[in-house]
Amino acid sequence: MSDLAGKHIVLGLSGGVACYKAAEFCRGLIKAGATVQVVMTEAAEHFITPVTMQALSGRPVYSSQWDAREGNNMPHINLSREADAIVIAPASADFMAKLLHGRADDLLSLLCLARPIERVPLIVAPAMNREMYAHPATQRNLAQLRADGTVVLGVGSGEQACGETGDGRMLEPHELLDELIAHFQPKRLAGRHVLITAGPTFEAIDPVRGITNRSSGKMGFAIARAAREAGAQVTLVAGPVALPTPRGVQRVNVQSALDMQRAVQASADAADVFIAAAAVADWRPATEAGQKIKKDGSGAVPALAFVENPDILAGVAASARAQSGALYCVGFAAESHDLLAHAQAKRARKGVPLLVGNIGPDTFGLDHNALLLVDAQGARELPRADKLSLARALVAEIAQRLG
Repeated sequence: MSDLAGKHIVLGLSGGVACYKAAEFCRGLIKAGATVQVVMTEAAEHFITPVTMQALSGRPVYSSQWDAREGNNMPHINLSREADAIVIAPASADFMAKLLHGRADDLLSLLCLARPIERVPLIVAPAMNREMYAHPATQRNLAQLRADGTVVLGVGSGEQACGETGDGRMLEPHELLDELIAHFQPKRLAGRHVLITAGPTFEAIDPVRGITNRSSGKMGFAIARAAREAGAQVTLVAGPVALPTPRGVQRVNVQSALDMQRAVQASADAADVFIAAAAVADWRPATEAGQKIKKDGSGAVPALAFVENPDILAGVAASARAQSGALYCVGFAAESHDLLAHAQAKRARKGVPLLVGNIGPDTFGLDHNALLLVDAQGARELPRADKLSLARALVAEIAQRLG
């Protein structure tokens, strides 16, 4: 992974037990291609040692404004000017109050104050006891920091070191990493609402059996993450898959094609883009048995009758909003052969401006793929890559078409 290649991050640690997470976060930053300069407060050194952070970052840790390694005795200037972002994780209640009031009585608060505001973003990850987090003073400070242009990340909820349970936990290291990667992605879809379907549907035969399509949902979930990274509000209608929800994405879980149709209809009127990446079952059993269908030992096979499921994409594409251009529709096609011909025919049949074909022979469940973009002008391939990279390329393509 090289999502942060070429980025130089100043990672600041203020005092809090969540400093143990900062170690894993630092490791993730390095794996993502970033260089990391750790700066610690005196309080942070009570929770984790500079030796640990130096070993993980590969660079000497700074904690004093009077560090003799800086020939001009100005580490607050030198470190802040080199950064592409300053990330404070954990950001304690005390340290955020310092930032709000412009106090600069240690190296970390001083370099935050001295950073070039127009070029170096300041990102804080709060971490504290639930009562401290809920306190009106803390909430006022968070609101003012946001108003001042600081990127304030959310918090997690759960058990805390004090033994209490609630909001205030620092985000997990992988969540922090996702947030930072998203921060650097171009905001091509800012102000847009993107509605996405992903995964298979499951059409019940009886309480324990059903028919479905082979789909891991990975491509649709990657598109949801990429759209959110691009600044969009994202609603993800997901069939039965065991995938984590991308951060910042509203997820609606469904089972059947009829469930998915209802969920899509509930959100389509507010959407600017509809991306139908789900593998919706074309048919469902005409009736669902109320109890498990049992074998009776006779060798008789139950006769199943099927009915056609609604065409969710075609229905949305035929809506007044889609026909007027207010809703841009994108379809997906997974074919076993003759992808281009089938994709062209499907695009015309569904009435969508863009149809995306999965290039096989078998991409189900894999983390890499190649895509074929089919529109009225012809076809163009997005070469084989990991699915998140493909999703970002597709989002850029859609954004360009939206204008």
